[in-house]
Amino acid sequence: MNRLRHDGPLIIGGGLAGLSAALEAGPRPTLVVTPAPLLQACSSAWAQGGVAAALSAQDDPALHAADTAAAGAGLVDEATARALTADGRATVEWLAALGAPFDRDVDGGFAVSLEAAHSKARVARVGGDGAGRAILSALVASVRAAPHVEVWENGRLRALVQDATGRVRGAVIERDGRLTEVLAPAVVLATGGAGGLFARTTTPVALLGEGMALAWLAGAEVLDPEFVQFHPTAIDVGLDPMPLATEALRGEGSRLIDAEGRFLLGDEPDADLKARDIVARAVHGARAEGRGAYLDARTAVGAHFPTEFPAVFAACMRAGLDPRETPIPVAPGAHYHMGGIAAGRDGHTSLPGLFAVGECAATGVHGANRLASNSLLEAAAFGRRTGRAAAAETGVDGKVLKAALTPDLSPEALTALRVTMSDNVGVVRDADGLTRALALMERLEQAARGALPVLAARLIAGAALDRRESRGGHYRADYPGTDAAPRHTRLRRDSGAGLSEIMAAE
Repeated sequence: MNRLRHDGPLIIGGGLAGLSAALEAGPRPTLVVTPAPLLQACSSAWAQGGVAAALSAQDDPALHAADTAAAGAGLVDEATARALTADGRATVEWLAALGAPFDRDVDGGFAVSLEAAHSKARVARVGGDGAGRAILSALVASVRAAPHVEVWENGRLRALVQDATGRVRGAVIERDGRLTEVLAPAVVLATGGAGGLFARTTTPVALLGEGMALAWLAGAEVLDPEFVQFHPTAIDVGLDPMPLATEALRGEGSRLIDAEGRFLLGDEPDADLKARDIVARAVHGARAEGRGAYLDARTAVGAHFPTEFPAVFAACMRAGLDPRETPIPVAPGAHYHMGGIAAGRDGHTSLPGLFAVGECAATGVHGANRLASNSLLEAAAFGRRTGRAAAAETGVDGKVLKAALTPDLSPEALTALRVTMSDNVGVVRDADGLTRALALMERLEQAARGALPVLAARLIAGAALDRRESRGGHYRADYPGTDAAPRHTRLRRDSGAGLSEIMAAE
C-alpha cells in the first residue's frame, strides 16, 4: 500500500458540506476525496427547496430556531439551533458572493418561499427548484480555483487509520484499484447520508451510511441513528432513485389527494404543510388502504410549471406525465438521515483527529425530524466552521496501526438489504418488522463480515427496535405514543452496550 503524508485537512466528500469546509480551511493545504466526479452522486446537488434562513423583515433567527426546535420533537439541541439560524443570513450572502444565483425580489433582496412547518416564508431558492445544483456548481468553481485545495475524484474511502491511542491519523483511499494510506492531522467525514440503504429513496443510491459505519467501528459515538426522514412526495413512476416533487409545490398551494380526489390531510388550505413525518404517514396510509396518493398541482401551478418548477416538470415529462393536466402519483421515500456521527457545530467528534459534517453528522440541530431546507444551511454554515477547526489541527508523529479493510456486499445482497429496509424500517415500524430486518442483516453479515452497509443498517434498525415510542420521523405502530421525557440514543462500539444504549436528553 502506498503512503502519503498530507500536512492539512483530509476531507472525504464533495457535497456542500465538504466543499464549504475545504474553502474555509485555507491557506492550509486541503485534500478533498470524492467517490464520483464533483456534482455527481451527492444529495446536495439534488436538493430542490433551497436554503432556510431569516432573510425578510418579518422574520428573525430566534423564530427560525423556535421552528427548528418544534419540528425536532424534543431532541433538538437548542443552543446549536440558535447558532445555526444566527449564521443564516451570513451563510446565504457567502454563497451568493461565490456565485450562487439566488432568486431575487423586485427590490433586489432574496426572494423567499414558504415550506412545511416554517412559520414564515424563509427559503431562499434558485430557479424555482434548482437550488442544490446551482449552489454546488458555484462552490465547485471556487474549489477548482482555490490554490490550497487538491481534489481526488473517483476516490473511495475504505478505512480510517488510527494510532494506539485511538486518535484518527488518516484514511485509506482506493483509486483506480490502488490503495493509498493518506496520513493527515485531521480527517473530515462529509460522506452524506444513508438513503441508498432503502429501496424507495430520493437520494443517490450510492449513499449507504458507510462514513457513519466506519466512524462507529473506529469508536466514535453515533447519535440517534433511528431517525430517518421520509419525504412524502417522491414521484412514484418506477424509478430508482425516485424523483422528488419539492415541498415548495405545496407551499404554492398544491394539494395531496387520493384517487377519488379527496384531500388526504383535510380541507384546510394549510393542511398539507404539516411536519414531514405527519404528511408522510398520511401518504403511506392512503397507499396502504388502496386509495392511492397524488399531488395535484393543476390549479396552484398549472401552466407555470415549466418555468417555476423546471426540475420537477422535466422529471414528470420524462415519465410520460404532464403535471399541468394530471395529478402526480407520490409515495414516501427515504430522504434525509437526522442521526449520524455525533459532532459539534465545528465538526469535532468524540475521537481526536476525526471531524464530521453534513448529513453523515448528527449535531443535534435536526433532532427527531429535520425542518425543511435546514440541511443546506447546516452543510454550508457548519461546513465553514468545520473547515476552520480542522485547519487548526497540527501533525502528530508516531506509529499508526494497520487499517482493516471491509468486504463489499454482492449486488444481490445489497438489493435484499434495501428491500427489507424499505419494507420493515420505513415510514411505519413495529417490532416484528424490525426483528425480521435484523435477522436478514445477521445472515448478510455472516456472508460478508464487516460490510459497511449492513453495519449502517443495523445501527438504524437496532436503535429503532430499542426506541419503544413514536417521535418525529420514527413511528412505531406498536408504540404510537410519545414518551414524556425525550431521550437520545447514543451508541459506541466500546461502550459495552452493543446497539442498545439510550440516554436521557440533556
